[in-house]
Amino acid sequence: MKSLLTALLLTLTAAPAMAQDKITLILDWFVNPDHGPVIIAQENGYFAEAGLEVEVIAPADPSDPPKMVAAGQAELAISYQPQLHLQRHEGLPLRRVGTLVATPLNCLLVLGDGPIKTPADLKGRKVGFSVGGVEEAVLGQILAQHGVAPDEVELVNVNWSLSPSLMSGQVDAVIGAFRNFELNQMEIEGVPGKCFYVEEEGLPPYDELIYVANAERMDTDMIRRFLAATEKATQYIINHPAESWQTFAATAPELSDELNRRAWIDTLPRFALRPAALDQGRYASFEAFLHDAGLIPGQAPVSEIAIDVTAQ
Repeated sequence: MKSLLTALLLTLTAAPAMAQDKITLILDWFVNPDHGPVIIAQENGYFAEAGLEVEVIAPADPSDPPKMVAAGQAELAISYQPQLHLQRHEGLPLRRVGTLVATPLNCLLVLGDGPIKTPADLKGRKVGFSVGGVEEAVLGQILAQHGVAPDEVELVNVNWSLSPSLMSGQVDAVIGAFRNFELNQMEIEGVPGKCFYVEEEGLPPYDELIYVANAERMDTDMIRRFLAATEKATQYIINHPAESWQTFAATAPELSDELNRRAWIDTLPRFALRPAALDQGRYASFEAFLHDAGLIPGQAPVSEIAIDVTAQ
């Protein structure tokens, strides 16, 4: 009897440590410094402290993550605010539940010593892009600020070869380049670039990277704990940038290079310090921008696009 009681007590005391709720997170792309808070939360044990076992998966196709969450194949995905607006109007049951990178990273990128001094100089020239729709609307807004009509530039689909197509002279500019990556990549390769920042060229500010969940399936308690762990990780990154970089870079050999080191530094001030917090005006403004650009048929209320899980 005594040994049975001892075994029962051991089982009961061990149970809390074993009760980890499982979450699958699909990244937007391969692991890179944009995902710093997720990787640091994993490596520093913040997810485990929150009672979570988080499986982090890089997608085979960067367009897949939101679709996988919509289909119930994952609890969370990292996506982009501009794309979320379009996906909601396409009928996907997605909501923004948290923010990872709280400022735009997108920019209109040109050669630093090239002929394009302002976006007005793009009249009659070629602009490369990777994803149609939102990027074309963004470019159209920038050009309009400088008196250039959309049909006065030639759009070239360069797939994901943004900076290479610019450096090779295939195009005169690219839209959709990330200021924390492509600018550093070009400088490392000895061909400096120049960014025209979208939020300084007539675009409403937006969250570049967000966490999306299925509104019909989400477990708000688990999501709250997930966001609390990433908030703790972000605080650690801000307070200990060098140590956090070492932890991040040590997770995979391909991360420990000059491009990722520079991108890490440039991304630090852009992480959301309060990932659960929701700026409703920001989502309403971008919804209005997309509607004015003719990309969505109407304007949905913010509650159908983004939510604050701490208020649920």
